[in-house]
Amino acid sequence: MGKININIAKGSLEKPKVVLGIDLGTTNSLAAYVPKGESSAQIIPVRGNETVPSVIHFNDKDFPEIGFLAKEKLMNQADRTVYSVKRLLGKSYSELQEKTKKWGYKVIDDQSDNMVKVNIGDKFFNPIELSAEILKELKTQSEKALNADIDQAVITVPAYFNESQRQATRDAGKLAGLDVMRIINEPTAASLAYGIEGKGSGNVLVYDLGGGTFDVSILTIEDGVFEVLATHGDTYLGGDDIDEAIVDYWMTHELKEIESKRKP
Repeated sequence: MGKININIAKGSLEKPKVVLGIDLGTTNSLAAYVPKGESSAQIIPVRGNETVPSVIHFNDKDFPEIGFLAKEKLMNQADRTVYSVKRLLGKSYSELQEKTKKWGYKVIDDQSDNMVKVNIGDKFFNPIELSAEILKELKTQSEKALNADIDQAVITVPAYFNESQRQATRDAGKLAGLDVMRIINEPTAASLAYGIEGKGSGNVLVYDLGGGTFDVSILTIEDGVFEVLATHGDTYLGGDDIDEAIVDYWMTHELKEIESKRKP
């Protein structure tokens, strides 16, 4: 039988402390933890699913819904549903201007180099606040699933994220009620997940093609210690862009078909 912690001062049972490992993704996010006495991480199911769509919908009362509930609103309430918020972190409107034309939600041009803001109804949200809503969902649901108190986390980011983007990720964690202990590069996290650190020394090439980003890194491993030797990536090469290319292709194809039928 395991130990039961009791807070004498409060006269109550103390819940175990858990540090979350969070993959805050462009398309989907997830949380994991390492059970006590074990060496490998386990994904924490959130509302019965291992992954949570990184989508936020604001209802008529401006209450945020996260994940699959929000994703269902993309078709008929696109102006109140935000997706791919990871691409907005640390970015100004001038850096994203060309991309905003195809988004269903409205990104505001405030004529400054500040981080962009998203307009939902009569309210405005920055990417840190939006990312925090996803992190809150992961934190809250993980606490329920594990019956634990969670206030610390390690969050992964693309290796080529600049300091502004990394700080924005930390700020989002803090806003969600989490002390972000470490920010870990995604290629390093992937290598750790596959147990590469236990397979001797040498160089490893890791690539990560995700929903919104593409990341290639060369790591060197020496006695279980990782060092990133080189990295390159593209914040606008991922599943979102493949979807967009397919839509553009078929739109062009359909328009040509329509025009050909109109000709006598």
